Amino acid sequence: MPRRGEVLALVQAGGQGSRMDVLTRERAKPALPYGGVHRLIDFALSGLVHADLADVWVSLEYQVTSIDEYLSGGRPWSLDRNRGGFRRIVPQTGTGPATESGFAHGNGDLLLRMSADIEAFGARTLVVCSADHVFNMDLGPVVDEHVASGRVATVLTSEVTKKDASDNVVVLANRDGTVTGIEHKPSKPSAGTVATEIFVYDTEALMAALHTLRAELVGEQDPEDAADGDSGIGDFGEHLLPRLVESGKVGAVPLSGYWRDVGQPGLYLQSHRDLLAGKVDVFDHPGRPVISHWPDRPAARVRASGECRDSLLSPGSDVSGLVVGSVLGPGVVVEKGAEVHDSVIMEDCVVRAGAVVRTTVLDERSSVAARARVGAEPTARLARDEDVVLVGRDSVVTGRVAAGARLEPGSHLS
Repeated sequence: MPRRGEVLALVQAGGQGSRMDVLTRERAKPALPYGGVHRLIDFALSGLVHADLADVWVSLEYQVTSIDEYLSGGRPWSLDRNRGGFRRIVPQTGTGPATESGFAHGNGDLLLRMSADIEAFGARTLVVCSADHVFNMDLGPVVDEHVASGRVATVLTSEVTKKDASDNVVVLANRDGTVTGIEHKPSKPSAGTVATEIFVYDTEALMAALHTLRAELVGEQDPEDAADGDSGIGDFGEHLLPRLVESGKVGAVPLSGYWRDVGQPGLYLQSHRDLLAGKVDVFDHPGRPVISHWPDRPAARVRASGECRDSLLSPGSDVSGLVVGSVLGPGVVVEKGAEVHDSVIMEDCVVRAGAVVRTTVLDERSSVAARARVGAEPTARLARDEDVVLVGRDSVVTGRVAAGARLEPGSHLS
């Protein structure tokens, strides 16, 4: 393994998360819970720590305060060191050209905005992870292989259906793993092999590509975009990765085990269904556990009138009703006579007696009043955005909520 200082890791946790709608109005998407007691950002941070990477930066842009307390300066992942370790990166202005300050216009553009800091750190190799994916792979051998091979970039890939591939970046490669082409969110994908947004870069080659692209693209831009500081680089699949592929030195490595992008409501619920069905192996590796900032709560309790089937209960949850095919976060209360089906119920929510909740994501500190009805049983096998009810945090529901509804945080619906 390369020595400390030779590899820098970056978690890109700054996306606005608009596709998660009301769930990300007041929180950064990487702070979304997963499996009751974890957060999405845990998977990237844990993977990097288990690869013995000593210097891990987290880039934050939106709703920074919503995740700061959870990150705790990197302490839960043992990254709080006097030298190196955890570093929190937020947008800055006045630090250089307009295209290198302020908010990023995509995850590729973000690397350009951070280029001065990355170059100053001086690591030969840069590992970049997204923070809204569920995975658990040993990244150490991937970094070792990348360095030994002399590649300019290594991209981890996963196999999905061609329908799902159209929402991702498709990676075309030879039998030896050399990437020959990139399709950015194609309407008709040539393959189902997609980039998982976990990359290992040769830092020098990456910086050269970014600066060259900036010089080329700024001249082609709409004047309004240029005035806004948009470099035009956008997401990694638009210009950056295709440019690196031209070198013939980009490799694809299949990601082992379960992987899913959970940045949309249907995908988020479906991944929890996968978890309950035993299809998610990310928690099955004792040697590299998914590390999180655990809640200080007592054990979960199922009372005499309570019944739980095929569900997960987090610490502090208290069940007197019926819970089927659902995940309950810390401190959730399901009263006697209440029913929760096919749902994710987040921290400190209460479902009152006689209420029924189906195919719903209920955000923190929300309550469903007695005899209220939320959601409906879906007809499709896979979770779809239009079937999933999203209830923003601190909401009170006292009436009926139709399938696919979106309730803003703080709503009081009767």
